[in-house]
Formats: sequence, structure tokens, C-alpha cells
Amino acid sequence: MTTVAIDRGAPGAVRVKICGLRTAEDVAAAVEAGARYLGFVFFPKSPRHLEIATARDLAIEVPPGVAKVALTVNASDTELAAICDAVPLDMLQLHGSESPERVAEIRRRFGLPVMKAVGVAEAADLPKIAEYEAVADQILLDAKAPKGAALPGGNGLAFDWRLIAGRTWEKPWMLAGGLTPENVGEAIRLTGARQVDVSSGVESAPGVKDPDRIRAFFAAVKS
Repeated sequence: MTTVAIDRGAPGAVRVKICGLRTAEDVAAAVEAGARYLGFVFFPKSPRHLEIATARDLAIEVPPGVAKVALTVNASDTELAAICDAVPLDMLQLHGSESPERVAEIRRRFGLPVMKAVGVAEAADLPKIAEYEAVADQILLDAKAPKGAALPGGNGLAFDWRLIAGRTWEKPWMLAGGLTPENVGEAIRLTGARQVDVSSGVESAPGVKDPDRIRAFFAAVKS
């Protein structure tokens, strides 16, 4: 199993993942701001989708200590192999309806740490976290997509953070869903999250990252 070498930053610092990066400028802005994870999306329905060749070109320029994460949605082994063979990755993020058994299979087959997204809308969704925690290396808690939504994430929606206030899990976990420079501070205070993930909250349009909003997001996290 590959170990992700991540610069943990200052003790107690909240680690940030910027997801949906599409250009070299996006990557540079995220790295300069202090991102510890960079997310590349492989899902054609998303405005943040990348072709494999483009993702490879971006990933090889990422400096050591910053984890490169591939976000996929119910991807087949063939699709995952094509991505993993071409792109130098540190982690796979599974953002679909993958079962715990499928998560374990992917982790075993591809030899990369796996982060599994779990959609949250109500308290009844929380028991699923333990099921995935047993087979994944990290858990990403995201707002559950509305019925009929084209995207499983990146919709700019937040869930009620009070649902997870005071809760802890054995595996590392990351908070996502509707985070912005304006609300991430409150989200961290309410949930105790030590890792946060942002995509649409630092964009000027779907799939278009805004360097000013990226910097503002990090300033809010650090404050």
C-alpha cells in the first residue's frame, strides 16, 4: 500500500484540499496558498472534468509534500487503471455509490490509499460512516446531492454541521459541501474538522477557479 507523504504544516493547522483544478494556474494558486491536497476530477458530467493527458501534465508539476487526488464516480477497473497508469497519484477519492466491498476491492487492486465520500443530509446518514471507515483510509463528509442532481458533489450545498458536532472517528476525515471563504471558519468551529475540502466555493463560475477566493479561503481557515 502506497503511503501518502503529506506536509502536515504547523501543528494543529487545518489542512485544505482544493478540488476540481483544471489549469496550471489553478494548481499554482492552490499550492502557493498552502493546499495539502489537490483534487483532479475524472467525471465527464462535471464542469471540472479533466482528460487523462491534461491531468498527467498538471500532476507532474505538483511539488513534493502535496497529495494528488483523483476523484472518480462509480468508475470501472478499466477506467481506474487508465487513470492510475498515466497520472502520478497519491490517493483515489471515490465519490459515487461504491459499496464498502467495492471500496476495499479498489484499495487492494490499485495499491493507493482511498478516500470515500459519504453524503450527509440527516442523522440517519451517519451510520454509513462507520461502514466505510472500516475499509477506507479517509472519509470525506459531503452534503448529500439532491435527488436528480447531475453531480454527486460540487453543488455548492452544505449540510447541517450540527449533525457531526462533537463527533470523532478513528480514521482521518475531511469536511466538504458548500464551504466558502465566508463560512469555513464557522464550519471548523462547529465540527472540529481538521481537514476541509472546497471546490465551487472558490470559483467565479462552474469549473473556473478564482485565485482571490482561494487566498480568501485560506485566510479564513487560518484565522
